[in-house]
Amino acid sequence: MAGKAIYIAGVGMTTFGIDLTRTVKDLTRQAVDAALADANCAASLIEAAWFANTSQGALEGQHMIRGQAALRPLGFAGIPIANVENACASASTALFEAANYLKAGAADIVLAVGAEKLSHPDRTRSLGIFDAGWDVATVEASRAVLLALGGMDDAALPLPAERRSVFMDIYAAFARQHMRLYGSTQEQFAAVAAKNHAHSVHNERAQYRRAYSALEVLAERPIVWPLTLPMCAPVSDGAAAAVLCTEAGLRRLGVGARAVELRACVLGTSVDRDPDDLDRHIGRVTALKAYEAAGLGPESIDLAEVHDATAVGEVIQVENLGLAPRGEGGLAALHGHTALGGRTPVNPSGGLESKGHPIGATGLAQIFELVTQLRGEAGKRQVERARVAVAENGGGLWGVEEAVCVVSVLSRTG
Repeated sequence: MAGKAIYIAGVGMTTFGIDLTRTVKDLTRQAVDAALADANCAASLIEAAWFANTSQGALEGQHMIRGQAALRPLGFAGIPIANVENACASASTALFEAANYLKAGAADIVLAVGAEKLSHPDRTRSLGIFDAGWDVATVEASRAVLLALGGMDDAALPLPAERRSVFMDIYAAFARQHMRLYGSTQEQFAAVAAKNHAHSVHNERAQYRRAYSALEVLAERPIVWPLTLPMCAPVSDGAAAAVLCTEAGLRRLGVGARAVELRACVLGTSVDRDPDDLDRHIGRVTALKAYEAAGLGPESIDLAEVHDATAVGEVIQVENLGLAPRGEGGLAALHGHTALGGRTPVNPSGGLESKGHPIGATGLAQIFELVTQLRGEAGKRQVERARVAVAENGGGLWGVEEAVCVVSVLSRTG
């Protein structure tokens, strides 16, 4: 981010999972309290806040002032509070807005929060949230375009699971396209899922902490071919938060070397392209802009957190970020290059597949993991000598790709 340096002084995150007793306010309080404590920051020092959430209106009727409803009880009064909804990239969009507010000179210490409670006694309502992630006026046309990506007769494929998010169908179409273009295999997607579930064993905040072999992943219940259950992110509840500051704010907080610099945070919107022209994919275009803003390239990246709403999501985004050649994202997992101890570990948190995916919190949960890693505080999942990291967080669908994407680059300061 050219110009004024921006730092992440503190982060906080709840455990992800399903708990019908926890409210959005409960989740918000836990994540915000942790982030403030981590930054040595009193609530009174926060000059503005951004609150990300996607489902509270549909599931609870809180269609407006969600951030005010969640943050005012915590003592945040009189400051700008803005509400952010940008599909699964809502939390990273809150980060983007907070960072640019600081760069504009409007404040020195601000807060970005993402909180989501997707669980509901009626699971159909929870899964129905995802139906709003694409243009509801063009559903049938969009479905036809996606089915054509794989070049396969949909009727000849195994029957999908009866209950599933529409985004599992979307990612399955992307998977079949990748198989057609590059010869990638279901075994490669299984290797991605097995890697991420192995990572999550060491993450005490992860929704699932069971290790799977690739063979076990393949043997699990099919969702939409070629995806099986462990390859897919679950419905989740959770929250994450970050305290951002300028150099002046950093001096006020006194957290010193524990702060992590936010070198770049770039938000992009989908582009018009040929479906097979993946070099113009929103993830690739946004990544190149982020690398340029950070003044470095993919060869400098020590670890990444990417949006693996399914295993093929990781495959595509690893390639978009330049961490593997186009067509070889699945092979990178199969050969151990993206595992802990490998060339460039990806999703050491366990990723969305096993850490969980509370939509409005996901982007800041990625930031929580990367800050923890860059500080050297990740315990058994620590990436050795981690100095520079990248996060990719996508959301929604427009045409043949995500509707929105945020790529952030972070680095150690000490």
